[in-house]
Amino acid sequence: MTKKSSKPIMAAAHRKRSEAKSVLENLACTNTALRRAARRLGNLYDEALAPLGLKATQLGLLADIERLMAANDGQEPTLQDLATKLAIQISALTHALKPLIRDGLVELLPDEQDKRTKRAALTPAGSKLLHRATERWAVANQRVEDVLGKDSAASLRALADYVASDDFLAAFGEDHVIDD
Repeated sequence: MTKKSSKPIMAAAHRKRSEAKSVLENLACTNTALRRAARRLGNLYDEALAPLGLKATQLGLLADIERLMAANDGQEPTLQDLATKLAIQISALTHALKPLIRDGLVELLPDEQDKRTKRAALTPAGSKLLHRATERWAVANQRVEDVLGKDSAASLRALADYVASDDFLAAFGEDHVIDD
């Protein structure tokens, strides 16, 4: 019985790995670039808010609660409204709210008409901290604009808003088919 050489098989496997590596090296991945940029910006904003004990994501959550209340004549947003605004699942929202509730910055209230529905409300301490944190956020935000330039920063926000929109999702889904 003669033993066949595995060299041709190994050479083919090596070629496939090299080709795959080449494709990955030259691949411009928008998702990876945006995630990397979001982490960098998030860290810069987190540093600015750290003396207040807040993360940028928490400030955003407090601000969205206040904005939705203002847009709805002072009515606290439901968790569903807040999750929809943030484009996240309710479970992720409730997880994000836990430290804010624990620290007395947000409270969950039952809806007047449907007691199963919860509404998120800023406490007086939450409102006060939001306004203090907004000052620190504004300094960090202005610094980002200074570094990027006003027009580039505006373009970046506009693109990010579009990618987060339902219009982008609909356009992406129209011709999105991956064949195996």
